[in-house]
Amino acid sequence: MKKVHGPHNIDVYSLLFGSLLGDSYAEKRSGSTRIILQQEDSNAAYLFWFHQFLAQRGYCSEKKPKLQKRVGHKARREFYLRVRTYSFASFNWIHEAFYPAQQQKVVPKDLCWILLTPQALAVWIMDDGVACGAGLKISTHCFQEEEVFFLCEVLNQKYNLYARPNRARHQFVIYIPKAGMPQLGHLISKYLVPSMHRKLNGYFFV
Repeated sequence: MKKVHGPHNIDVYSLLFGSLLGDSYAEKRSGSTRIILQQEDSNAAYLFWFHQFLAQRGYCSEKKPKLQKRVGHKARREFYLRVRTYSFASFNWIHEAFYPAQQQKVVPKDLCWILLTPQALAVWIMDDGVACGAGLKISTHCFQEEEVFFLCEVLNQKYNLYARPNRARHQFVIYIPKAGMPQLGHLISKYLVPSMHRKLNGYFFV
């Protein structure tokens, strides 16, 4: 089993690991690595929380992210915000775990047993979770089928969430049904930004 390397504490690793399972990506540059998260303006509260978490601990600039504009589908104007960490050589092993041999992002299986903490799960869901029926869906379109099945195994063995893979066209997502929602709420409620409470379908616990 892989070990966690570097001087950073478990809260920082949890935040980064959960977000890398979701929307963040790791960028290798000049012998060091930085983590980048981009979100639409509708998720601004979450991105500002993410930025504040890192800025207070010295991992990124204290300057608040600014709203940026791009041209989207059918020339529609879209707005987004982006957070970049500083670059650290001690993040290189994270890049190597998620992007072996510079390939597309993969699930670092050994690390899931260590770093998929309740905090990491909360961040992952804030990134890629959505209320679905009586449960919750986690988008995992960037991962291969067997990786999605593995993530379900980790969620079930560690947290008993009844997670299962659901086919979405030619890919798979993770579905946590109603039976797993009370446990999920107990695990992650305290980590969620208030605007993200909606994702728990009412299973929010103070």
